[in-house]
Amino acid sequence: MHNIPDIAPFREKLAEFDELMNEPNFYSDQRRAAEVGREHQRLSSLIEKFEAFNSAETQIAENQAMLEDESTEEELREMATEEIAELEAQIEDLRKAVLVAMIPPDPTDSRNSVMEIRGGAGGDEANIFAGDLFRMYSRYAESKGWRVEIMSTSLADTGGYREIIFNMTGEDAYKYLKFESGVHRVQRVPVTETQGRIHTSTATVAVLPEAEEVDIEIRPQDLDISTMRASGAGGQHVNTTDSAVMMVHKPTGVTVYCADERSQIKNRAKALTVMRSRLLKAKEDEENAKYAAERKGQIGTGDRSERIRTYNYPQGRLTDHRIGMNLSLPSVIDGSLDDLIDALQNYDYEARIKNLLESQQA
Repeated sequence: MHNIPDIAPFREKLAEFDELMNEPNFYSDQRRAAEVGREHQRLSSLIEKFEAFNSAETQIAENQAMLEDESTEEELREMATEEIAELEAQIEDLRKAVLVAMIPPDPTDSRNSVMEIRGGAGGDEANIFAGDLFRMYSRYAESKGWRVEIMSTSLADTGGYREIIFNMTGEDAYKYLKFESGVHRVQRVPVTETQGRIHTSTATVAVLPEAEEVDIEIRPQDLDISTMRASGAGGQHVNTTDSAVMMVHKPTGVTVYCADERSQIKNRAKALTVMRSRLLKAKEDEENAKYAAERKGQIGTGDRSERIRTYNYPQGRLTDHRIGMNLSLPSVIDGSLDDLIDALQNYDYEARIKNLLESQQA
């Protein structure tokens, strides 16, 4: 056997789900039924992958035994040799597929994402770069068929955003975007530069799983909500109507400001969505910190203080520092993120597989 953890516990869990799904009142709780259904599907797929791997290993062993048998005819020897070569070319991919399937999925992977982009160091150029990043993610969302909903913006005077918060709605949005959190650095000649000098600026990106009411309980008495007139561009309306909403979660101090909608009710709903997502992310970060040693080797910390990527315009190169990957900058900044995101996910899977095997040996 090629160093794969015991499959028996997964078979037992699948059998438990089979019994549970056959109970008459199983579908009375639709949410629970959906969760069990997804896990049942995952375990069924795992067992199927393991059987394919096990079958390949068994066939290799049988063919090798045939080759060791001196009475085996030459024609059968040739066939066995060819089949061994074909199976050995597949066996490592089959093994990896089994190990990846054994990794428990992140329960928030299937969620929508709330993303926050803020201009960092570099003044006007940092805000312009924040706008470029928003455009990049918007183009990527378009390629995935997702919907982008702006929750809150703070426009910069010279272009771009001091801050923009938006929701990515689409299948597995958080799964694809969660590794984008961190400091993004840009090196280029700013449009505001008169002497052609290359400047280095930064923007921070935070990716939060969209929280549901059952994830985070927010009591009305824990919120301090105030309304005010929206500031900045927006025409006569924003100057005459108290539609902007400032929401503070008193136990944690988390503050959300939303003013993009003309309706105070809509701004309040958006602020609550962002608030739940920030509190859920804080809760997850606290839990993850408890298991930091077990999660060693995974991609970064997801912290906004960590520089994760450099966008080098003079050289037309994008570098992701976590995995040492270089890509053509023009295509990536235009929203072609698939190769980069696939590489980040594969790197994360490799780290998780390593942790899985180490935990089995401990």
